[in-house]
Amino acid sequence: MQAVLGANDGIISTASLIIGVAAAHASHQNLLVTGIAGLVAGSMSMATGEYVSVSSQADTEKAALAEGKAELAKDYDPEHRELAGIYAKRGLDRPLAGQVATRLMEHDALGAHARDELGISEITTARPLQAAFASALSFATGAALPLARLSN
Repeated sequence: MQAVLGANDGIISTASLIIGVAAAHASHQNLLVTGIAGLVAGSMSMATGEYVSVSSQADTEKAALAEGKAELAKDYDPEHRELAGIYAKRGLDRPLAGQVATRLMEHDALGAHARDELGISEITTARPLQAAFASALSFATGAALPLARLSN
């Protein structure tokens, strides 16, 4: 979804920029330079914005994990009950929910809480550089379309 929005933004921004400069009766070469500048500037802007946004999310995740780690060290039993309650709400009966919580916490208490209480897993962890690259690439892909039209 975000890739489509980024590509649409690239198309609209770059095409609008080219149309605006073309209205001033610029040469074909100037239109190409304008389009390329728009592609580069837009890609960098999108990447920077996405990096900052996802970095904030990553900081929030790190803070939540640090808080969870402190809670586990301080109040292990209430954290166990909380995790068991989560499993019970998902459909396990209370004794089995308690056993599952016990086993998972024996293996990796913080990981179990991160995944099942906070919704943080290896798959969903915020990755700022990856997000920035994807955002820049989607914008550049969209911006390339009006540029391709110019080269015809």
